[in-house]
Amino acid sequence: MLDPDEALRLILSACAPLPAQQVPVAEAMGRVLAAPVRAPGALPPFDNSAMDGYALGGDNETLAAGSEWPIEGEQAAGDGIAHAQRGAWEIMTGARLPDGLDRVIPVEQTERLEAPARVRLLADVASGENVRTAGSDVPAGETVLAVGTLLAPQHLMLLAALGAGRVTVAERPRVAVLCTGRELVDDPAAPLSSGQIRNSNGPFLAARLPQAGAELAHIETVGDEVDAFLAAFARARAAGARVVISTGAVSMGRYDFVPQALEQLGAEAVFHKVAIRPGKPLLFARLPDGTLFFGLPGNPIAVAVGLRFFVEPALRAMLGLPRELPWRVPLAADYAKKPRLRFHLKARVVLDAQGHLVARVLPGQESYRIRPLAEANAWVVVPLDAQALPAGTLVEVCGLGHLESPAIGGSEP
Repeated sequence: MLDPDEALRLILSACAPLPAQQVPVAEAMGRVLAAPVRAPGALPPFDNSAMDGYALGGDNETLAAGSEWPIEGEQAAGDGIAHAQRGAWEIMTGARLPDGLDRVIPVEQTERLEAPARVRLLADVASGENVRTAGSDVPAGETVLAVGTLLAPQHLMLLAALGAGRVTVAERPRVAVLCTGRELVDDPAAPLSSGQIRNSNGPFLAARLPQAGAELAHIETVGDEVDAFLAAFARARAAGARVVISTGAVSMGRYDFVPQALEQLGAEAVFHKVAIRPGKPLLFARLPDGTLFFGLPGNPIAVAVGLRFFVEPALRAMLGLPRELPWRVPLAADYAKKPRLRFHLKARVVLDAQGHLVARVLPGQESYRIRPLAEANAWVVVPLDAQALPAGTLVEVCGLGHLESPAIGGSEP
């Protein structure tokens, strides 16, 4: 069996960053930046008031409580340039400061007087108080988002505030999924016949791949026949898939036909079987046209592990992202395993009674058990040569997806 680090090296050597493309900011959520974003202008674009009150000027001197100032004008949010002369301006939050004024006193620290209209200060106010100066958030021309940024709502907020209409992002890898097995039933409403099971791998991959930065180009369930698989593979390639993932039929049983089908496709089998648990029969191949193929075992958690630790690093490379760096978190309890296999464990990262992060390995690590994965917020990776790990041992911890940090659960007694 191949060392998992060597398997990953072989996979990454077959991957290259995809071309960049421009998309509207409104469609950029979840995309990876392929070029930096520089501010086309300053943010805020002008000096404005941080609150409702009165704008004043004072040649950098503090204006004393008790002083009175004639009310010269009013400035609301959205008003244009105004030129102050000698008095106070009633001003609303976000409104542009009139030229010549440099501070704002809150309305609750003032008293308005009439005949003539004037304002009395109830507190001292210094230059710059309660003013948002132009460029204090972002100076014009500054780089605000770096290459490799995964665009989230807060980034779209910043881009919208700067008036950026389009951004340059990495092309999404187009991925197809072929679930094999005559026992699989896709329709959740269909009753199961004896020996049938519901297809859980297809919905999982269809949901997880877009979260990994990919575009699902095609998904299909096929039986255990080479010809049917080849026909489905042709449909996947016609849909523009650069990566094809299959589930099932890669082990050593009579109906494990995927290696035979790959031979007929002229594929180069780069490796078959990796020293991991779950997912040992993992197969990776490359087709003559450059299409990458991942043959994952059929058990649900083997599919999850194959995707997370072998397919997703390939997608990451295609998106132009650097290698992922896992967290290092102490184990909450003792853990032991057999040597010569790297284990991928469903886990929860939580706060212990002292408020420290710990990784708790969940019960039910068998590859058919889905419920513990639904309870997990992270993966714990235990290396090949490890056997007995006492509580407190630092282990590698990864998020459920490569674009996600491990979530942190609530504190535990």
